[in-house]
Amino acid sequence: MNINMGGGGGGGGGGDNNNNKKKIIIDTDPGIDDAMAILVALESPEVDVIGLTTIFGNVYTTLATRNALHLLELAGRSDIPVAEGSHLTITKGTKLRIAHFVHGTDGLGNQNFPPPKTKPIPLSAASFLVQQANLYPGQITVVALGPLTNIALAMQLDPEFPQKIGQIVLLGGAFSVNGNVNPAAEANIFGDPEAADLVFTSGADILAVGINVTHQVVLTDADRERLAKSRGKFAQYLCKILDIYFSYHRDAYNTKGVYLHDPTTLLAAVNPSLITCTEGVVRVQTNGITRGLTMFYNTKKRFAEVTEWSDKPVVKVAVTVDAPAVVALVMERLIRS
Repeated sequence: MNINMGGGGGGGGGGDNNNNKKKIIIDTDPGIDDAMAILVALESPEVDVIGLTTIFGNVYTTLATRNALHLLELAGRSDIPVAEGSHLTITKGTKLRIAHFVHGTDGLGNQNFPPPKTKPIPLSAASFLVQQANLYPGQITVVALGPLTNIALAMQLDPEFPQKIGQIVLLGGAFSVNGNVNPAAEANIFGDPEAADLVFTSGADILAVGINVTHQVVLTDADRERLAKSRGKFAQYLCKILDIYFSYHRDAYNTKGVYLHDPTTLLAAVNPSLITCTEGVVRVQTNGITRGLTMFYNTKKRFAEVTEWSDKPVVKVAVTVDAPAVVALVMERLIRS
């Protein structure tokens, strides 16, 4: 079943300030494409970014927090709170997969920017997510761009969180294509498979945007040159940090461009008409050589046996994307900054 996700949704009521904008919390592990997604969000008139929460993935959590604060300073938006997330997986695992070879040891293209002047708020990411869901029940969209540990911890902290949050739009899964960590698993799900399985089966309103979709959205060398020639502040900044990301894609995929994983997911949350999706149950494999595999069940067949799949809530999974429209929106928002 393909569903066109047209229209808005999720945002607050009327009004002419931020009340008619979609309230978004970005859970992030910046990361070059995270940086792009955050800057695009800050240039998106349809959304009100009410906070950033940080997680390990592209970098360790401490550095993710530093990078999130740095990006908000760059954008002149240090009014937006940053809540530091978990340093461990949901099962207290300390052996983390960190993608420094994709984004640089500092996560931002090895530019070694000066430390930010601001600090994270004294709330943990999970506590902040629960607090905001209670303040704005049904109105908040969480855009999850890293492993799902913080979201799972929020659900453990408040069992009603899945019902209180408006929507969770997450970058995760490979759904019918090979993974990008190994043939089975996509990086964010592989980062904390137990947390991902908890989130997928929580009953929250979830839209998963997997690499089966984001690999269709490519920023080319020509797009990069156009950013470099523009006067956009964010465009100029991104051109500084993109070198290592382009090099990685050349080496790993033999492609002359970079995949826009995080910006695609962010824009799917902002403008759902950019994608179509299907609905079904998603479970995550948590052991063996397929650890991190996202398995999709379309619920068409009724099985007689009671299994780990029985009576699980359905989620939405993106199946197509208007790639040219996503690239055009990313370019427009970075250039006009």
